[in-house]
Amino acid sequence: MASFDVSSTARGFHRPAVSFELMPPRNPAAAPKFWNTARKLVEAHPDFVSVTYGAAGGDRNTARTVVETLVKHTNVLPIAHLTCVGATKDSVADTIDDFLAAGARTFLALRGDPPKDHPNWKPPVDGVSSSMDLIALLRDVEAQRCRADASEALRGAAKPLTIAVATFPEGNRDAGTSRQQEAQRLLEKQQAGANFAITQLFYSAQAYTEFVDIARSVGVTIPIVAGILPMTDPQRLRRVEQLTGVPAPPDLSATLESITSPHMRHSYGIAASVELANAVIAAGAPGLHIYTFNKYEPALDLLEGVHLGSPLPAASSQGTDLASWPQDGASSLSA
Repeated sequence: MASFDVSSTARGFHRPAVSFELMPPRNPAAAPKFWNTARKLVEAHPDFVSVTYGAAGGDRNTARTVVETLVKHTNVLPIAHLTCVGATKDSVADTIDDFLAAGARTFLALRGDPPKDHPNWKPPVDGVSSSMDLIALLRDVEAQRCRADASEALRGAAKPLTIAVATFPEGNRDAGTSRQQEAQRLLEKQQAGANFAITQLFYSAQAYTEFVDIARSVGVTIPIVAGILPMTDPQRLRRVEQLTGVPAPPDLSATLESITSPHMRHSYGIAASVELANAVIAAGAPGLHIYTFNKYEPALDLLEGVHLGSPLPAASSQGTDLASWPQDGASSLSA
Protein backbone atom coordinates (compact mmCIF):
# COMPACT_ATOMS: atom_id res chain seq x y z
CA MET A 1 0.00 0.00 0.00
CA ALA A 2 1.31 3.45 -0.90
CA SER A 3 2.23 5.66 2.02
CA PHE A 4 0.18 8.81 2.68
CA ASP A 5 2.02 11.84 3.99
CA VAL A 6 -0.68 13.75 5.85
CA SER A 7 1.56 16.63 6.86
CA SER A 8 2.76 17.41 3.35
CA THR A 9 -0.79 17.17 2.01
CA ALA A 10 -2.00 19.58 4.68
CA ARG A 11 0.77 22.02 3.81
CA GLY A 12 -0.24 21.87 0.17
CA PHE A 13 -3.75 23.01 1.06
CA HIS A 14 -2.73 25.54 3.69
CA ARG A 15 -4.77 28.75 3.54
CA PRO A 16 -4.97 31.08 6.54
CA ALA A 17 -8.49 31.51 7.88
CA VAL A 18 -10.19 34.82 7.10
CA SER A 19 -12.78 36.51 9.25
CA PHE A 20 -14.46 39.87 9.76
CA GLU A 21 -16.01 41.71 12.67
CA LEU A 22 -19.42 43.30 12.10
CA MET A 23 -21.09 45.83 14.39
CA PRO A 24 -24.92 45.74 14.27
CA PRO A 25 -26.40 49.21 13.73
CA ARG A 26 -27.75 51.03 16.73
CA ASN A 27 -30.77 52.42 14.90
CA PRO A 28 -32.95 51.33 11.95
CA ALA A 29 -31.82 54.26 9.78
CA ALA A 30 -28.35 52.72 9.53
CA ALA A 31 -29.68 49.27 8.63
CA PRO A 32 -29.59 49.51 4.80
CA LYS A 33 -25.92 50.51 4.77
CA PHE A 34 -25.13 47.80 7.31
CA TRP A 35 -26.79 45.02 5.30
CA ASN A 36 -25.00 46.14 2.16
CA THR A 37 -21.67 45.93 4.00
CA ALA A 38 -22.58 42.51 5.38
CA ARG A 39 -23.42 41.24 1.89
CA LYS A 40 -20.12 42.49 0.48
CA LEU A 41 -18.16 40.78 3.24
CA VAL A 42 -20.07 37.50 3.02
CA GLU A 43 -19.46 37.42 -0.73
CA ALA A 44 -15.72 37.23 0.05
CA HIS A 45 -16.36 33.76 1.57
CA PRO A 46 -14.85 34.36 5.02
CA ASP A 47 -14.44 31.42 7.37
CA PHE A 48 -16.48 33.26 9.99
CA VAL A 49 -18.00 36.63 10.83
CA SER A 50 -18.11 37.83 14.41
CA VAL A 51 -21.08 39.93 15.50
CA THR A 52 -20.49 42.41 18.30
CA TYR A 53 -22.72 42.70 21.34
CA GLY A 54 -22.80 45.90 23.41
CA ALA A 55 -22.09 46.21 27.08
CA ALA A 56 -25.04 45.12 29.23
CA GLY A 57 -26.72 43.75 26.12
CA GLY A 58 -27.97 47.08 24.83
CA ASP A 59 -28.15 45.74 21.27
CA ARG A 60 -29.10 42.15 22.04
CA ASN A 61 -32.02 42.06 19.61
CA THR A 62 -30.07 43.50 16.69
CA ALA A 63 -27.11 41.18 17.30
CA ARG A 64 -29.45 38.19 17.45
CA THR A 65 -31.09 39.25 14.17
CA VAL A 66 -27.73 39.45 12.41
CA VAL A 67 -26.60 36.07 13.77
CA GLU A 68 -29.89 34.42 12.80
CA THR A 69 -29.71 35.92 9.29
CA LEU A 70 -26.21 34.54 8.79
CA VAL A 71 -27.33 31.12 10.02
CA LYS A 72 -30.42 30.99 7.80
CA HIS A 73 -29.18 32.57 4.60
CA THR A 74 -25.44 31.89 4.31
CA ASN A 75 -22.93 29.14 4.90
CA VAL A 76 -20.70 31.56 6.81
CA LEU A 77 -20.14 30.70 10.46
CA PRO A 78 -21.39 33.51 12.74
CA ILE A 79 -19.61 34.09 16.02
CA ALA A 80 -21.87 35.75 18.55
CA HIS A 81 -20.07 38.13 20.91
CA LEU A 82 -21.20 37.77 24.48
CA THR A 83 -20.36 40.12 27.34
CA CYS A 84 -21.19 39.67 30.99
CA VAL A 85 -20.06 42.83 32.80
CA GLY A 86 -22.88 44.38 34.81
CA ALA A 87 -25.34 41.56 34.07
CA THR A 88 -26.78 38.96 36.41
CA LYS A 89 -26.07 35.28 35.87
CA ASP A 90 -29.72 34.63 35.02
CA SER A 91 -29.84 37.39 32.40
CA VAL A 92 -26.62 36.17 30.76
CA ALA A 93 -27.94 32.60 30.74
CA ASP A 94 -31.15 33.84 29.12
CA THR A 95 -29.13 35.63 26.43
CA ILE A 96 -27.07 32.50 25.77
CA ASP A 97 -30.25 30.45 25.42
CA ASP A 98 -31.67 33.07 23.04
CA PHE A 99 -28.61 32.95 20.77
CA LEU A 100 -28.52 29.15 20.81
CA ALA A 101 -32.19 29.12 19.79
CA ALA A 102 -31.26 31.43 16.89
CA GLY A 103 -28.76 28.85 15.67
CA ALA A 104 -25.50 30.22 17.08
CA ARG A 105 -22.93 27.49 17.76
CA THR A 106 -19.86 29.65 18.27
CA PHE A 107 -19.40 32.46 20.79
CA LEU A 108 -16.73 35.01 21.63
CA ALA A 109 -16.74 35.10 25.44
CA LEU A 110 -15.84 38.56 26.73
CA ARG A 111 -16.02 40.04 30.18
CA GLY A 112 -16.64 43.50 28.73
CA ASP A 113 -15.63 46.90 30.06
CA PRO A 114 -17.13 48.44 33.23
CA PRO A 115 -18.95 51.74 32.64
CA LYS A 116 -16.33 54.51 32.49
CA ASP A 117 -18.75 57.19 33.75
CA HIS A 118 -19.38 55.33 37.04
CA PRO A 119 -16.09 55.36 38.99
CA ASN A 120 -17.66 53.63 42.00
CA TRP A 121 -19.27 50.90 39.90
CA LYS A 122 -19.17 47.38 41.29
CA PRO A 123 -20.30 44.16 39.59
CA PRO A 124 -23.60 42.69 40.83
CA VAL A 125 -23.29 40.07 43.53
CA ASP A 126 -25.16 37.57 41.35
CA GLY A 127 -23.22 38.49 38.20
CA VAL A 128 -20.69 36.74 35.98
CA SER A 129 -17.37 38.40 36.73
CA SER A 130 -14.90 37.01 34.19
CA SER A 131 -14.61 35.43 30.76
CA MET A 132 -13.70 32.16 32.50
CA ASP A 133 -17.01 32.25 34.37
CA LEU A 134 -18.75 33.07 31.11
CA ILE A 135 -17.18 30.06 29.37
CA ALA A 136 -18.43 27.83 32.19
CA LEU A 137 -21.93 29.31 31.93
CA LEU A 138 -21.98 28.80 28.14
CA ARG A 139 -21.10 25.14 28.59
CA ASP A 140 -23.68 24.77 31.37
CA VAL A 141 -26.56 26.31 29.38
CA GLU A 142 -25.68 24.14 26.39
CA ALA A 143 -25.61 21.03 28.60
CA GLN A 144 -29.00 21.89 30.08
CA ARG A 145 -30.52 22.26 26.61
CA CYS A 146 -29.08 18.92 25.53
CA ARG A 147 -30.39 17.14 28.65
CA ALA A 148 -33.85 18.61 28.13
CA ASP A 149 -34.22 17.70 24.44
CA ALA A 150 -32.76 14.74 22.55
CA SER A 151 -32.92 16.71 19.31
CA GLU A 152 -30.76 19.43 20.84
CA ALA A 153 -28.33 16.78 22.04
CA LEU A 154 -28.09 15.39 18.51
CA ARG A 155 -27.52 18.83 17.02
CA GLY A 156 -24.90 19.49 19.67
CA ALA A 157 -23.10 16.28 18.82
CA ALA A 158 -23.09 17.16 15.12
CA LYS A 159 -22.10 20.81 15.67
CA PRO A 160 -20.31 21.10 19.02
CA LEU A 161 -20.36 24.38 20.87
CA THR A 162 -17.18 26.35 20.13
CA ILE A 163 -15.92 29.20 22.29
CA ALA A 164 -13.43 31.88 21.31
CA VAL A 165 -11.82 34.37 23.67
CA ALA A 166 -9.98 37.67 23.34
CA THR A 167 -6.32 38.09 24.12
CA PHE A 168 -4.04 41.11 24.33
CA PRO A 169 -0.60 40.71 22.74
CA GLU A 170 0.76 43.92 24.29
CA GLY A 171 -1.05 43.65 27.62
CA ASN A 172 -4.47 44.96 28.59
CA ARG A 173 -4.50 48.65 29.47
CA ASP A 174 -7.83 48.53 31.28
CA ALA A 175 -6.84 45.50 33.36
CA GLY A 176 -3.30 46.77 33.91
CA THR A 177 -1.78 43.49 32.77
CA SER A 178 1.54 42.83 31.07
CA ARG A 179 2.15 40.66 28.03
CA GLN A 180 3.33 37.83 30.29
CA GLN A 181 0.25 38.11 32.48
CA GLU A 182 -2.02 38.08 29.41
CA ALA A 183 -0.35 34.88 28.22
CA GLN A 184 -1.08 33.33 31.61
CA ARG A 185 -4.68 34.52 31.47
CA LEU A 186 -5.02 32.99 28.03
CA LEU A 187 -3.82 29.68 29.47
CA GLU A 188 -6.52 29.95 32.15
CA LYS A 189 -9.15 30.64 29.48
CA GLN A 190 -7.93 27.58 27.56
CA GLN A 191 -8.17 25.48 30.72
CA ALA A 192 -11.72 26.80 31.25
CA GLY A 193 -12.73 25.46 27.84
CA ALA A 194 -11.82 28.06 25.18
CA ASN A 195 -11.17 26.63 21.71
CA PHE A 196 -9.31 29.52 20.10
CA ALA A 197 -8.31 33.14 20.68
CA ILE A 198 -8.52 36.38 18.69
CA THR A 199 -6.05 39.13 19.49
CA GLN A 200 -6.74 42.75 20.06
CA LEU A 201 -5.41 44.84 17.18
CA PHE A 202 -1.68 45.54 16.98
CA TYR A 203 0.59 47.42 14.59
CA SER A 204 3.80 45.42 14.83
CA ALA A 205 4.26 41.83 13.66
CA GLN A 206 6.82 41.45 16.44
CA ALA A 207 4.14 42.22 19.04
CA TYR A 208 2.12 39.27 17.74
CA THR A 209 4.98 36.80 17.27
CA GLU A 210 6.58 37.51 20.64
CA PHE A 211 3.25 37.14 22.41
CA VAL A 212 2.56 33.82 20.68
CA ASP A 213 6.01 32.58 21.74
CA ILE A 214 5.32 33.55 25.35
CA ALA A 215 1.88 31.95 25.26
CA ARG A 216 3.27 28.70 23.86
CA SER A 217 6.00 28.70 26.51
CA VAL A 218 3.42 28.73 29.33
CA GLY A 219 1.34 25.94 27.79
CA VAL A 220 -1.18 27.63 25.47
CA THR A 221 -1.92 25.31 22.55
CA ILE A 222 -5.13 26.75 21.06
CA PRO A 223 -4.95 28.74 17.78
CA ILE A 224 -4.25 32.47 18.22
CA VAL A 225 -5.83 34.45 15.38
CA ALA A 226 -4.22 37.80 14.49
CA GLY A 227 -6.64 40.72 14.79
CA ILE A 228 -5.83 43.49 12.31
CA LEU A 229 -7.33 46.91 11.64
CA PRO A 230 -6.93 48.28 8.08
CA MET A 231 -4.82 51.39 8.60
CA THR A 232 -6.45 53.78 6.15
CA ASP A 233 -8.21 56.38 8.30
CA PRO A 234 -6.15 58.54 10.70
CA GLN A 235 -9.29 59.59 12.57
CA ARG A 236 -10.19 55.93 13.08
CA LEU A 237 -6.69 55.21 14.39
CA ARG A 238 -7.02 58.01 16.95
CA ARG A 239 -10.42 56.77 18.07
CA VAL A 240 -9.16 53.21 18.39
CA GLU A 241 -6.28 54.42 20.54
CA GLN A 242 -8.77 56.11 22.85
CA LEU A 243 -10.77 52.90 23.12
CA THR A 244 -7.94 50.39 23.44
CA GLY A 245 -4.86 52.31 24.55
CA VAL A 246 -2.94 50.88 21.59
CA PRO A 247 -1.27 53.76 19.71
CA ALA A 248 -0.66 53.66 15.98
CA PRO A 249 2.95 54.18 14.87
CA PRO A 250 3.57 57.97 14.88
CA ASP A 251 5.21 57.93 11.44
CA LEU A 252 2.22 56.13 9.95
CA SER A 253 -0.28 58.51 11.52
CA ALA A 254 1.71 61.57 10.43
CA THR A 255 1.98 60.34 6.85
CA LEU A 256 -1.72 59.52 6.63
CA GLU A 257 -2.57 62.97 8.00
CA SER A 258 -0.34 64.63 5.41
CA ILE A 259 -1.90 62.91 2.39
CA THR A 260 -4.74 65.07 1.08
CA SER A 261 -6.00 62.69 -1.60
CA PRO A 262 -8.46 60.16 -0.09
CA HIS A 263 -7.50 57.63 -2.78
CA MET A 264 -3.78 57.99 -2.11
CA ARG A 265 -4.33 57.88 1.65
CA HIS A 266 -6.33 54.68 1.27
CA SER A 267 -3.64 53.11 -0.94
CA TYR A 268 -0.87 54.03 1.50
CA GLY A 269 -2.79 52.64 4.47
CA ILE A 270 -3.64 49.41 2.66
CA ALA A 271 0.01 48.91 1.69
CA ALA A 272 1.03 49.25 5.36
CA SER A 273 -1.75 46.88 6.41
CA VAL A 274 -0.77 44.30 3.78
CA GLU A 275 2.84 44.43 4.96
CA LEU A 276 1.74 43.72 8.54
CA ALA A 277 -0.65 40.93 7.52
CA ASN A 278 1.95 39.24 5.31
CA ALA A 279 4.47 39.33 8.15
CA VAL A 280 2.18 37.56 10.64
CA ILE A 281 1.06 35.03 8.04
CA ALA A 282 4.71 34.26 7.24
CA ALA A 283 5.31 33.83 10.97
CA GLY A 284 2.58 31.17 11.11
CA ALA A 285 -0.59 33.01 12.12
CA PRO A 286 -3.49 30.59 11.55
CA GLY A 287 -5.80 33.35 10.41
CA LEU A 288 -6.55 37.04 10.05
CA HIS A 289 -9.50 38.61 11.85
CA ILE A 290 -10.22 42.01 10.30
CA TYR A 291 -11.80 44.75 12.42
CA THR A 292 -13.96 46.35 9.73
CA PHE A 293 -15.86 49.02 11.68
CA ASN A 294 -18.53 48.26 9.08
CA LYS A 295 -16.34 49.48 6.20
CA TYR A 296 -16.04 46.77 3.57
CA GLU A 297 -13.70 48.46 1.08
CA PRO A 298 -10.55 48.53 3.28
CA ALA A 299 -11.20 45.00 4.53
CA LEU A 300 -11.59 43.55 1.05
CA ASP A 301 -8.62 45.52 -0.31
CA LEU A 302 -6.48 44.13 2.50
CA LEU A 303 -7.51 40.58 1.60
CA GLU A 304 -6.69 41.19 -2.05
CA GLY A 305 -3.30 42.50 -1.02
CA VAL A 306 -2.41 39.28 0.80
CA HIS A 307 -3.95 37.15 -1.98
CA LEU A 308 -6.78 35.86 0.19
CA GLY A 309 -9.56 37.75 -1.55
CA SER A 310 -10.28 35.35 -4.40
CA PRO A 311 -13.59 33.47 -4.15
CA LEU A 312 -13.41 29.89 -3.00
CA PRO A 313 -14.66 27.03 -5.21
CA ALA A 314 -18.32 27.16 -6.21
CA ALA A 315 -19.23 24.42 -3.75
CA SER A 316 -18.39 26.75 -0.87
CA SER A 317 -21.18 29.13 -1.86
CA GLN A 318 -23.92 26.50 -1.70
CA GLY A 319 -26.57 27.44 0.82
CA THR A 320 -25.89 31.16 0.51
CA ASP A 321 -29.04 33.09 -0.36
CA LEU A 322 -28.19 36.78 -0.19
CA ALA A 323 -31.24 37.70 -2.25
CA SER A 324 -33.49 36.80 0.67
CA TRP A 325 -31.67 39.03 3.15
CA PRO A 326 -33.53 42.04 4.55
CA GLN A 327 -33.74 44.66 1.79
CA ASP A 328 -34.01 47.77 3.91
CA GLY A 329 -33.32 46.26 7.31
CA ALA A 330 -35.55 48.76 9.06
CA SER A 331 -38.20 46.23 9.97
CA SER A 332 -35.70 43.66 11.25
CA LEU A 333 -33.40 45.78 13.39
CA SER A 334 -34.50 47.72 16.39
CA ALA A 335 -32.67 50.55 18.07
